[in-house]
Amino acid sequence: MLHYIIQTIAFQLFFLIIFDVFLKKETFFNWNRVYLLVTALLSLIIPFIKIGSFKDIISQDYIISLPEIIIGASGQQELNSVELSPILLSNNSFSILEFIFYVGFGIATLLFAFKLIKLLTILYKNPKQRLDNMFIISLLKSNKAFSFFNYIFLGDILKNDDRSAVLKHEMVHVKQRHTLDLLFFEFLRIIFWFNPLIYMYQNRIMSLHEFIADDQAMKNQSKKQYYQSLLSQVFETENMSFINPFFKQSLIKKRIVMLQKSKSKQVKLVKYALIIPLVFGMLIYTSCEKDTSAEAGKTLSSTDQIDELKLKLSVQAKEIIIEEEKMTILNSSEIIGVQTTKVSQNKDLKDYTNSLDVPFGVINQVPVFPGCEGGSAIEQRQCMSKKIAQHVNKNFNTDLASNLNLTGRQRINTMFKIDANGHVVDVRSRAPHPDLKAEAIRVIKTLPKFAPGEQNGKKVNVLYSLPIIFQVQD
Repeated sequence: MLHYIIQTIAFQLFFLIIFDVFLKKETFFNWNRVYLLVTALLSLIIPFIKIGSFKDIISQDYIISLPEIIIGASGQQELNSVELSPILLSNNSFSILEFIFYVGFGIATLLFAFKLIKLLTILYKNPKQRLDNMFIISLLKSNKAFSFFNYIFLGDILKNDDRSAVLKHEMVHVKQRHTLDLLFFEFLRIIFWFNPLIYMYQNRIMSLHEFIADDQAMKNQSKKQYYQSLLSQVFETENMSFINPFFKQSLIKKRIVMLQKSKSKQVKLVKYALIIPLVFGMLIYTSCEKDTSAEAGKTLSSTDQIDELKLKLSVQAKEIIIEEEKMTILNSSEIIGVQTTKVSQNKDLKDYTNSLDVPFGVINQVPVFPGCEGGSAIEQRQCMSKKIAQHVNKNFNTDLASNLNLTGRQRINTMFKIDANGHVVDVRSRAPHPDLKAEAIRVIKTLPKFAPGEQNGKKVNVLYSLPIIFQVQD
């Protein structure tokens, strides 16, 4: 849920930046209205859209993650190479963030109900008359003016000339159903009360409503007379975010400025095309994002061995940071077995992975360790994991623990590539101590030559990650 909220806010921010920079000052008021409504809706929907074909638009470089190797532990048992799905241990307790959300939601709902009741009270207490499919509500001893659905509220002390201009203005709000726009953002404000961008959206749509109504109402009236209607009133109105007020002080200046602007040239409509690459990029992002929701609810059978593995491999974000290249590779959880995980796409990583030929999540034949040629693909992978673990355990210099005065668990993250010739190349490592890092690189480089990976009959490069846990005995 938190990830969805962050995505929604980010998308809304991008849409609003486009609006404020390129569209806000244009006189395409109806187009701008559509833009705000559509983009607000898109920001809520796009995070749920997953288009499979978009995954092939960008380069997809993958790492095959080998099982974690534990060295240096006394009485070490050889772990079976079992493929496990990530485990998500959910906390059923009611978190403080949830409590704050529901409190804010409740307060926002109560405020909306209070404003609605206040409006209905005004509607009930004041005289009304029918005008076509609209109702004119006379506000006693008031010069306020606003509209709500088919109801137009007019103060009875408005001057006749001003009353006529105001009525034409409010009739535009009614005919174009501007109240629905405001209620849409009002409901978003209740649900996303913590999101300031929703308030910005509503503020901008309210301004556009006034520009639209001014533009229509002024067609049969001189600008000078209309300006006087705006400026001759005492600036007061109901403080309700879902009505269309005529006299709103913060909008008067903007409305006059917009009335004085020349009509935007039609060629400038091309600016709205900016939304196309923006939405396209968002769809690529959401479509290529790894979906772990399917695995989130998976659980494992309750055995002593798995209980121990849960303790050792308690689900947490795993980072393998290659210092020289300044790149970060993120895995959703620590796993046992062979699982394909996606390399984060970033500029610093391109130079390192530009020789990868195919997306290796679908590679036909992974590299094979010498002696593991027989058997099925799964058996070859298990054999390879076992052989690499044995090689690391045999060749890693455990005397470093005493030489470096190390204690506890020392985590070493390594990454290497098996090239199209089967050689181990581009070995990288990150460790708590430089000597551990150097030792891990040395050991990985001593791996024998593999039978190279193949894709559609072509030998290709394959990138691997290998976490090593150096358990120092007390």
